[in-house]
Amino acid sequence: MADAGWIVMTVSAFFGWIPIFTFRKKGGVQKGKSYMNTTILVDSGIYAIVRHPQFFAGILVSLALVLISQHWVNLVLFIPVVVGTYIDSLRADRRLIEKFGKSYESYMMRVSGLNPLVGISNLFKKRVRNLQGL
Repeated sequence: MADAGWIVMTVSAFFGWIPIFTFRKKGGVQKGKSYMNTTILVDSGIYAIVRHPQFFAGILVSLALVLISQHWVNLVLFIPVVVGTYIDSLRADRRLIEKFGKSYESYMMRVSGLNPLVGISNLFKKRVRNLQGL
């Protein structure tokens, strides 16, 4: 079980770090500013899979700690982490609607907030439709 925890921790690093590079490259961030100061809505790369990859990374880190420690206290603490992260993602969505307007609302309809499996499935379906010429 602990080995699975380390695998989950490694996956969390991907979801935690890739957004930094993606925002710097595609987000219209001015030189010297934080990667969070985007001026352009980014909906490609990791952001075509999940809207809040860093929030998802936080959930994965918490899950990894549960798996690595295998202690019931960490399992109990995992639940409020997931709930709190979900609530924070909803707040972030509201702020981003204020910042980007209807384009962000449209993005929300296309991409899952915290579920990369849905995001990967949607991308796969889109590519299949494109290959079929639909």
